[in-house]
Amino acid sequence: MVYKIRIILDAEEDIFRDLEIEAHNTLEDFHNSITQAFGFLGSEMASFYTCDEQWNQQDEIALFDMSENGSDVRLMNETFLEDILTEKTPKLIYVYDFLNMWTFLVELADIVEKEDGRAYPNVLFSFGELPENPPEKNFEAENKNQEIDFDDTYDSYEDLDFDENWN
Repeated sequence: MVYKIRIILDAEEDIFRDLEIEAHNTLEDFHNSITQAFGFLGSEMASFYTCDEQWNQQDEIALFDMSENGSDVRLMNETFLEDILTEKTPKLIYVYDFLNMWTFLVELADIVEKEDGRAYPNVLFSFGELPENPPEKNFEAENKNQEIDFDDTYDSYEDLDFDENWN
């Protein structure tokens, strides 16, 4: 089976690529296809994140395990597209280059039969030019419903329950 997938840069402007890739490919193969389609060098860290229908981020699938003692992090090279991206769960979030936070919304558009003589992965359609810098994120708008009460202060240091002579 072949997945037709739209990868959209999370920006106000429409910038996206439509790719087709075989369902049995790993997320690492898909990551490489995305970086090539958007013109990245592919030398930065990246992760996919599962998400719900409203794009709320859930579980990470990382390019590399960066933990010190080896953890239970799912890795791209061990995870197959067909196990993550399905008709029931058609969305992923892809983040490339954690210093710049290029963020993409990934959505499964169709599942079709493989065509003889066609090479996969394949860029079906390209729209918009990638900007020189990643779009700015407006975290204030995302967190506007979360209020912090700064008037809730402590009357004295004794209320903080720590040893001031700890060293």
